Amino acid sequence: MKRQVLQSLSLEVAPGEVVLLTGPSGCGKTTLLTLIGALRKVQKGKLFVLGKDVRGLGRRGRQGLRRNIGMIFQGHNLLRCLTAEQNVQMGADLLKGFSYRARRDQAREWLRVVGLEDQLNKLPHDLSGGQKQRVAIARALAARPKLLLADEPTAALDSVTGREVVDLLKKLAKEQGSAVLMVTHDPRIQGVADRLLKMEDGRLASTF
Repeated sequence: MKRQVLQSLSLEVAPGEVVLLTGPSGCGKTTLLTLIGALRKVQKGKLFVLGKDVRGLGRRGRQGLRRNIGMIFQGHNLLRCLTAEQNVQMGADLLKGFSYRARRDQAREWLRVVGLEDQLNKLPHDLSGGQKQRVAIARALAARPKLLLADEPTAALDSVTGREVVDLLKKLAKEQGSAVLMVTHDPRIQGVADRLLKMEDGRLASTF
């Protein structure tokens, strides 16, 4: 039996703006994020992301759209066999017209920006939770995305580290002009948002 998860909703995030999306579990937040990120197919209705109707895109079209979208997952999703530098370079590899050396230098620069210039050769299992999240942020931003999506990026972090990570994300997004949509249950970071949206039963219920 199919159930409609998302109801009619409209959402616009401006370049450099950080929008937090809150709401109870099961209300559709993560579903919305994965649809925007072209990680799952739209079953019904229309969804426009960066000016493109996602439902009308084929596999190649969705891949092209994802090149302009950075994703930060709750579980980091770092490749365990790659160093911090190599994980971040995966993001830089999406940049066109850059040599291997230039992409490597980009990875090192982003790790410096997030305060991990001394952790270049560390594998994920040698990093703390906060350091892994910083690597994930650096990897997402290394691709210079127009849109950055983050799913519970502070869930496994203490309050100080979580605030540092979100402050850093906001700073870098504004400098780079990336629109940021972040799903969170963490009330400790709501103060850093430019806008706070609340979702209930698949609808955007309120804006603060």
